[in-house]
Amino acid sequence: MTPAIKAAQKAKIEYIVHEYIHDSKVDSYGEEAAQALGIDTHQVFKTLLVSAPELKDKVAVGIVPVCGQLDLKAIARQLKAKKVVMANPQEAEKITGYVVGGISPLGQKKRLQMVLDETALNFDTIYVSAGKRGLEIELKPSDLIALCQAEVNNIRK
Repeated sequence: MTPAIKAAQKAKIEYIVHEYIHDSKVDSYGEEAAQALGIDTHQVFKTLLVSAPELKDKVAVGIVPVCGQLDLKAIARQLKAKKVVMANPQEAEKITGYVVGGISPLGQKKRLQMVLDETALNFDTIYVSAGKRGLEIELKPSDLIALCQAEVNNIRK
């Protein structure tokens, strides 16, 4: 059981864990999850870390659909930073406690500032990593927002 699943259990929210066989040769973990589970790529969200010196913890999290890209200028505006860059993978793993491709917004080692793309609100449920490659958790966007104290805005390209 991953910290993400434990966080969902502890919060007593409704969720479903979906497991699939991860192919280590894939380039896009999120698109792999969508295809393996037969879900639209607009409903599966990836968790990305950005960094900037003026951010409270020097890093923050952007959660966007796997079919799109994180708009660095848009998330910088939302975070009130001059400019953000993608955090390097090793830093992201160290900070969150998860491996790249399995980074969940839930159950991270430290609560970071998070921004969820507004398209999540178009769905009754969305899918995010459950804390390891090959594992997704399906939950209501409102529950994700509440558990992560996430802000919601347009942060995708």
